[in-house]
Amino acid sequence: MSQVEAAPTTEAAGPTAAAPPAGPRRQTTAGFLALFASELRLTFRRTRTLVLLGFLAALPVLIGVVVKMETGGMHGGDGGPAFLAQVTQNGVFLTFTALAVSLPIFLPMTVGVVAGDAVAGEAATGTLRYLLVAPAGRNRLLAAKFTAVLTFCAAATAAVSLAALATGAALFPVGRVTLLSGDTIGLGQALLRALLIAVVVALSLSGLAAIGLFVSTLTGSGIAAMATTVGLVVIVQVLDSFPQLAAIQPWLFTHQWLSFADLLRQPMYWDGVLRDLGLQALYVAVFGSAAWARFTTRDITA
Repeated sequence: MSQVEAAPTTEAAGPTAAAPPAGPRRQTTAGFLALFASELRLTFRRTRTLVLLGFLAALPVLIGVVVKMETGGMHGGDGGPAFLAQVTQNGVFLTFTALAVSLPIFLPMTVGVVAGDAVAGEAATGTLRYLLVAPAGRNRLLAAKFTAVLTFCAAATAAVSLAALATGAALFPVGRVTLLSGDTIGLGQALLRALLIAVVVALSLSGLAAIGLFVSTLTGSGIAAMATTVGLVVIVQVLDSFPQLAAIQPWLFTHQWLSFADLLRQPMYWDGVLRDLGLQALYVAVFGSAAWARFTTRDITA
């Protein structure tokens, strides 16, 4: 074959052999994943985050030791969660007890600290404007920060659950579990319910995560944003305790937090859990949109 005949073949094969350029959607996904990975490293490498997770893991150990030392007082079942008296009979129930004790105050406080510092902390140190110099976009950056906060919600819930499960197995008998309805299920089914409840608890914190992120976009002080978010949790908990405010209480993001106890019955009652998750989704939509509106119009260069 002559060179004249071969030339068109080579020329035609050139564009076909070249790799096609990545599409906008693939580039957007890759950019988001890179930002998300960076946010995870930033969040979980902080000493403050590790201390918070360590505190949450220590809480079930303390509860287990107290229950072990005061066994007689726990059998009465007066006060506290309905399943507190079950701890001495089966160590798996320490998981549910620890979640019930930590959910009203301790878990929200840690989530409030991380969420409140998500944007305001970087604005205070001056690193936020440098992030926006890169072609990342404010939308992707805000989405990565919110997803990182949700990941911390899952990590915080896992710290409580795993520490409680290990402590319960070490201090109390573990076997077939008697539910609040009086039915008995095997250990495997009980562990699956514990996993389900942990997922529900983590999702129950998503509304607070959105609120904290919104507050974080309003100020350039990380401490102010964290204090405001944690203070808001306390205020809402107080409002949820007054019978005179029964009309607004179903709309408070904390109102259905302990509804996961209905999953410890046979059959499981989903009404309260679904109301809780629906309310959290509403808070995420409202405050997530508010955070987006604020963050995309905020002057970061100042």
